[in-house]
Amino acid sequence: MSWTDDRVERLRKMWDDTQKTTREISRELGGVTRNAVIGKAHRLGLPNRIKAAKVAKEKAAREAAKEGADKDGRPAAKPGPKTESARPVAKDAPDAAPFRKKTIIPADQPLPPQPSANEISPEAIAKVNEVEKHARRIKLMELTECTCKWPIGDPATEDLYFCGLPVQQGKPYCEAHVSVAVQPTSSRRDRRR
Repeated sequence: MSWTDDRVERLRKMWDDTQKTTREISRELGGVTRNAVIGKAHRLGLPNRIKAAKVAKEKAAREAAKEGADKDGRPAAKPGPKTESARPVAKDAPDAAPFRKKTIIPADQPLPPQPSANEISPEAIAKVNEVEKHARRIKLMELTECTCKWPIGDPATEDLYFCGLPVQQGKPYCEAHVSVAVQPTSSRRDRRR
């Protein structure tokens, strides 16, 4: 199928009608795919249909508001008393945080400290400190698949040792070090946001 002047003109007219989908336009033109229609419209420099539809909808809403009606022509609803929220959120609910209003901090000011979802519990830290007192403290060349590979000491000096206690099944560390090293999946997901 070739793009004749007649077909291009029909495409331009149908493209301006934001009620028609690109699939419907391709069917009416015949012999072209939806992607071919989109590609030709792009090459012709036709406006983005989503943006054009949004602009038209906003314009209709503004005109309707001026006339005292909504965009469908019905009388506009009178504003009622303002409520705090359409959806009640418990103060201690875990998903309450995403609905809080975000504050904008100027670029020249430091960010305030943020609570971390990855903070290690004090019990886990105490357990690790107790375990490290009883660690075997083995060197790198003594590590096996059955020994905990948690480093202890400064890696830049000769004082680097490894825990050496028996590992937890399927993990590289002992039970105490796994409790510190392995994060639940939800914590890792929260960190990426």
